[in-house]
Amino acid sequence: MTTTPNLATLTGAYTIDPAHTTIGFTARHAMVTNVKGKFLDFSGTLHLDGSDPSRSTASLDITMDSIDTGSPDRDGHLKSADFFKTDEFPKMTFRSTAAQALGGDDYRITGDLTILGTTKPLTIDLEFNGAAKDPFGNERVGFEGKAEIKRSEWGLTWNAALETGGVLVSDKIKLTFDISAIKQA
Repeated sequence: MTTTPNLATLTGAYTIDPAHTTIGFTARHAMVTNVKGKFLDFSGTLHLDGSDPSRSTASLDITMDSIDTGSPDRDGHLKSADFFKTDEFPKMTFRSTAAQALGGDDYRITGDLTILGTTKPLTIDLEFNGAAKDPFGNERVGFEGKAEIKRSEWGLTWNAALETGGVLVSDKIKLTFDISAIKQA
């Protein structure tokens, strides 16, 4: 059961629970539909400061070979030199540089996103979903987040022109984060 606790009681170190977390993305395909995917292998930590959310931090490491769009052929293409070059760049990372409370359950975290060895700033808008103690005694917090990037800013420029105009893969990528994290003892 989710409760709305005193935020100061949430202060502490947390580990992202990969079994109950989804790191996903959406890209426009052929100018007519959205293709969704996610990463299956990642790890991350949070340090929450409930008294002063601006002192909270987040760190995320994503294994690029774990990309899953539901199509093995497409996944193979995304792992190739046309896109993520996973042999050369096996990880994508995010390291927070700032956090801010926006009011209510809304927060914003800004940090450095590194893809293909290129690091650029990324801002993620988050909604705090609540905190609860699960049946196994773990203290959990949950957040939903979203952000948008232009993949070309990280050197992801492969594309194909369409006869009808436009391109096969959008430059704009929507990122989604459904995060469950467990407080460390």
